Amino acid sequence: MVTVTIHCPHCGSEDLKRNGHAPNGKQKYSCRACKKQSRENPTPHAYSEKRREEILRAYEERSSLRGLKRTFGVSRGTVIGWIKKRQQTCQRFRETVIAPDANDADATILELDELWSFVLKKTNQAWIWIALCRKTRQVVACAVGDRSQEACRILWNSIPEAYRAGHCFTDFWSAYQAVIPEEQHTAVGKETGETAHVERWNNTLRQRLARFVRKTLSFSKSLLMHNACLNLFLHRSNLERANILM
Repeated sequence: MVTVTIHCPHCGSEDLKRNGHAPNGKQKYSCRACKKQSRENPTPHAYSEKRREEILRAYEERSSLRGLKRTFGVSRGTVIGWIKKRQQTCQRFRETVIAPDANDADATILELDELWSFVLKKTNQAWIWIALCRKTRQVVACAVGDRSQEACRILWNSIPEAYRAGHCFTDFWSAYQAVIPEEQHTAVGKETGETAHVERWNNTLRQRLARFVRKTLSFSKSLLMHNACLNLFLHRSNLERANILM
């Protein structure tokens, strides 16, 4: 008779206790030493980096987390972990912004707009404030909050210095007039086309990520995931624009 001693994969301790079963039927254990969970014969990482990238790209093409589970067989928790990890390891989207040409006045023209969204329930609104460079179509600053002057000021302060000196086109929302210097600000209607690029970017975001669609069953349950998914999209979008312009 062969006796197999099970060790904790985290600390190596043999002081384990049974702790129920996993959905696939495998025995789960809890380590009395380090208090961490493990399971019998754990499956090694089944997704290569290439496969993870493919699934994340599918997520950014309006697939919901449950849709990814149906299509690829990957759990929602696994994809959420990938998104959070990717946000931590990838460079901030502002680091992907192309520096404007100092000799080109049009290179610093910005279009600003705010986009409605919510977290968990529609009464918990999370407005997304965007500052888009008209020339490069890159997002140079972003803020998430309410629709107040304070949120607008956060957006304005997060705009890189090289772009903050440029002229800004917005709609007639009063917060812009209170924050942006009068000589740098022009409030216009949609019929002028002066904010067409940022409005088009808003449409792209709603088309690409299911949780930002107005009428959808997909939504963020936490502000952390809301920001993580948005930053992941901003990072990829800005890099794609940078590669086109290079």
